Order: sequence, then C-alpha cells, then structure tokens
Amino acid sequence: MNSPAREGSVDDSVVTSHSPVLLVVDDDRNVLDVVGRFARRAGFDVVTCSDGREAVHELHRRPADLAMVDLRMPEVNGLDVLRAIREMAPTCEVILMTGFATIDSAVEAIKLGAMDYLTKPIDFERVGQLLSAVREETERRRSLMAMEGDVAQRLEFCGMLGRSPVMQQLFTLIRRLAPHVRTVLVSGETGTGKELVARALHKMGSRRERRFVVVNCSAVVETLFESELFGHVRGAFTGATESKAGLFELADGGTLFLDEVGELPQAVQAKMLRVLELGELQRVGSLEPRKVDVQIFAATNRDLRGEVTAGKFRTDLYYRLNVVELKLPPLRDRREDIPYLTAAFVRECSIRLKKPLVGITAAAERALVSAAWEGNVRELRNVIERACILADGQLITERDLADGLAAVAPLSAPPPLAEPVAASAPDPDFLSSVERDHIMRTLQRVSGNKKAAAELLGLSRRALYRKLERYDLDNTIRRRHNEADLETEDDQDMEV
Repeated sequence: MNSPAREGSVDDSVVTSHSPVLLVVDDDRNVLDVVGRFARRAGFDVVTCSDGREAVHELHRRPADLAMVDLRMPEVNGLDVLRAIREMAPTCEVILMTGFATIDSAVEAIKLGAMDYLTKPIDFERVGQLLSAVREETERRRSLMAMEGDVAQRLEFCGMLGRSPVMQQLFTLIRRLAPHVRTVLVSGETGTGKELVARALHKMGSRRERRFVVVNCSAVVETLFESELFGHVRGAFTGATESKAGLFELADGGTLFLDEVGELPQAVQAKMLRVLELGELQRVGSLEPRKVDVQIFAATNRDLRGEVTAGKFRTDLYYRLNVVELKLPPLRDRREDIPYLTAAFVRECSIRLKKPLVGITAAAERALVSAAWEGNVRELRNVIERACILADGQLITERDLADGLAAVAPLSAPPPLAEPVAASAPDPDFLSSVERDHIMRTLQRVSGNKKAAAELLGLSRRALYRKLERYDLDNTIRRRHNEADLETEDDQDMEV
C-alpha cells in the first residue's frame, strides 16, 4: 500500500450532519484504519465493516453515498456486496479494491456498475479525486433538492400546490371569485383537495374573519340530518332534552362547507333549498323561522348532473348550488406537480418526524411520477409519509416506497390531457417570474458559471442560453456587475 502521505492533497473540512457517508469494507484492519482516516479528512462520515455480511447489514441500517469494497473476502466477496448495494441503494457509488486484479473481475465490476476499480497498494491521489467527485455530486443533488423545495414553497397557494397550467388557472379563478361568490360547487375525484379549495375561497373572501364550518354529509346518520343542519327545540323528538342550534346557525355570518353534498337525503334537500333561496330555516319541532346569513360551498365526487337525471338529486337544488362550479383535475392529469408536492411532503414529514430528510432519489421520483394515483394527492401524501417513517438515510429510495407503491395501480396508458377548469386565462407572468428567479439564484450560487448552472438546473447549455435571452438575464447580470464595479471605484475614490 502506498503511503497516505498525500492526504494533504485533499482539503480538510469540518464534518457536519450533512456530510456524505462512506462505507469501507475490508478484512484488513490496516486498510479500514488508513482509508477511514483519509476519508474523514476529505469531509466524509465513515462506517467500517470487516466482512461482506456485516456490510449488507449496515446498508439496511444506514444507506451510504459511497462504498469502498475489497474484492476478495471470505463468505461474501466484493462482487456480492456490489450486487446487494445495487439492489438496496442504487444511488450509492461503489469502488472495488483488490490486490489480485484480473481483467475478468474488472469487467464484471464495470458491468455491475462500479464507479472504479483500484489495485493495492492504493493510490491515495486517485482516491482523493474520487472522493471529491462523489462529495461534489452529493452536494449538487442536495442543492437541487433544496431549490426544488424552495420552488414548492413559492408555488404554495392556501395550502395547495401546483405549477401546472391547470392548477395556476384554478388559483387565478379562486382569487377572482372569492370576494364575490356566495354559492360554489367544487367537484373532483376523492383526494384532489376539494376542502382546500373551499377554505381558500373563504380565506380570500369578505367573511375570512368569521367561522368556516364543515359538515361531512356522508358521515351523518340520516335520521339526524335535519337536527344537525337546522337544529331542534326541546321535546322535538325522543332524547331532545334541550334546544340546540344547528350548523347553519353556527355558521351564521360565515361559511358552511357541505362535503359530499350528493349524500343529502331527499327530504333534507327541499329544506336546504329554502335556506339558500330565502335565508331562513326552522328548527326541528319549531314553527318559528330563523334568519341566517351563510355562504354555502359544496363539494362532491359524484356526477351530480347524472344524479339529477336519475331522480336522486333535486334539479332546483343542483342549479342553486351550481352558480359557479370549480372542477379539480386528478393528479394523473398534472404529473408535472408530483416532484413539487413530494418535496413539500418530505419537508413537512422531516420537521414533524425530526428526521434529516432532504429529498428522494431519481429512481424513487420516476416511480412516483409513473404511478396512476387513483387516490390523488391524498394517496401521494400517505405514500410519502410512510416512506419517510421507513427511511434510514437523508434520501427516500425506491425501496422505502416499495410497500406504499405496491397498493398504487400502475399507469396503464399515457395520461390524458388536462381539461381547463374554466374559461379563464392562465397566469404566465407568475410562472415566468418563478422560473426567472430560480435561474437567477442558480447563477448566483455558481458565480455566473453557465455550464455549472445548466447542470444544476437539469438543462442543456443551449436551453439555458435560450432562457437567459428570453428573460434578459445576461443584461441583468451585466448591469449588476457594472453597478458593483462603480461602487468599488467610488470606494477607492473616497479612500484617495
């Protein structure tokens, strides 16, 4: 083994909780000690194992960013460990080490995806270069994930998140409608976020300081519907020992949200219509009308028009509720939002679970984007939360998602084009400003290096140049540099 006197060629750095993890596997204690000491000075957290079985067990407990594995070991050899790593931690780079190099073993290692193949005695200059490359790639990946999380925060609107045109249209429509509407029907599949839309309308409307009352029509016992909604007087029925105000009165001056309004019994629908048209109700057992001032937001995952045709829902109530209808798209029709939703859910779980999670691997993201998501955003949130609980490292892997995705139907056909939620123009200025700021921050992060910026943004250099020209960023950067130069000259003049 070459002397590790070249360690000085690798910059010493303080190892933080976000340092990349190196797994060293060798049955020679000297190799473990020397490589471990060298890697710690290069900024790595180091885990050492003296045999292949121990290494596989350690990988189950704590994923690594890089593994340096001896080729010849008793029981479980280096190639077996490499195969296990490819299955359990596909983002982990692997370097094989051996004192008995052969062409066959080198070819097999490369076929299995090894990053490099080193012969002993180890060339520590080469090791330093490999460690630097892995550390830079790890930092680049984390930087990208952090920026994706920042973009997700900027795209958040009243608890909802979407960069897709269909969601931006929806957000624009909510802003325009909220100050004026009193009755809105929100339709969409289960898990698309219908209650969030209703809350956004309330929050941005004139009644934002008043109550927002929710009733799940599918959870109320049919015989108690009238009492729950309209209240009752003492003695109205068995068990009514005292008078009680209903949810309409509770929401007086504010908003009542009727979730799954298609579940309303026919007898209640007629009384509901009277409240909507006249603004008055009667408690069960009372002849005295009571005035209420309530705005009604209703939601359904049913085809209410079909229910009307089938005679299961009153025509007049349907048209009274459907003054304005907001249709929420299913998640499969806005797949471009999945990475941002995922970033937001991972950040949320990281804080709540107190785990150092920073994002997901590329393979895990591909698995999420390709799933059918019949349960929509709610199902995605549940899968991510389960994966965050199971994750051992800082990145959620495909293995962490496996159990949750097993219950998710795969995508069987290309996703259909999203339908517009309404005849409303998208908000391109907002999207452009998000993209422009994102590119500008990336350029500042890499000190104006366009090649590095393109890699961080996942763009070709030609695509980056087109965007720089589109947003006039070259001139913006040039003006800032000129202003900085003028300030420097002014400072020098003052010193003279």
